[in-house]
Parts: sequence; C-alpha cells; structure tokens
Amino acid sequence: MVRESLRRMPDGSLPEGTAVAGGYWTRSNDPEIDIVGADREPVAKRITVVGSVKWLRDRPFDEHDLARLLTHRTRLPGADERTPLLAVSRGGATTSGVTMLVPEDLLAAWRD
Repeated sequence: MVRESLRRMPDGSLPEGTAVAGGYWTRSNDPEIDIVGADREPVAKRITVVGSVKWLRDRPFDEHDLARLLTHRTRLPGADERTPLLAVSRGGATTSGVTMLVPEDLLAAWRD
C-alpha cells in the first residue's frame, strides 16, 4: 500500500505511527500475513498492526480466522501480543478483538 492510501484510511482503522503497509510470508508461506503495518521502510523499527484479508462473499471473518491471525502474529519478527489486529472482510465479522474494515470503509476512504 502506498503512503497516500494509508492517509485515506478511515480514522482509527490504523494505529498511530503506521507509515507503511505491506505483507509478510516465508518461503513455505507459513506464516502468510496479508497486512503488516510499520513505522518506516525499508526496515521497520516497530510493527504497528498485523492483519488479514478475507474477501469471501458468503463468509465473515470468524473465530477460526482470528485464531489463525493470532498464531501468525506470534511468528512475525517484531510483533507480539500487544500488536493490534486488523481484518478486512467483504462479509464483516462474527468475532471481536480485531479492528474491522468492510468494503464501505474502503470505498469511503477514496471518495472526495
């Protein structure tokens, strides 16, 4: 995600200090993390958010998805149990403990 995209995100959706965002995966794709926010690039001093994108039409982000994201967060260098969680889901969520963005949030960020 480019810096301009981050500035357009809804207030409160990204933690303070998030300047860049990208993804993280290993050669074996385990873990594979869709969204990693950080304070700077190319080498972050601080991981600000860890997230998942679930773009299924008929299934919301659920407890299973949250459990997987929590596990992956433990395997990301620089992240710990205090690192906030973010989910982007076409179908919303059926769980708590994660900041949720739905399509309307993304579209609103690009209006005007």
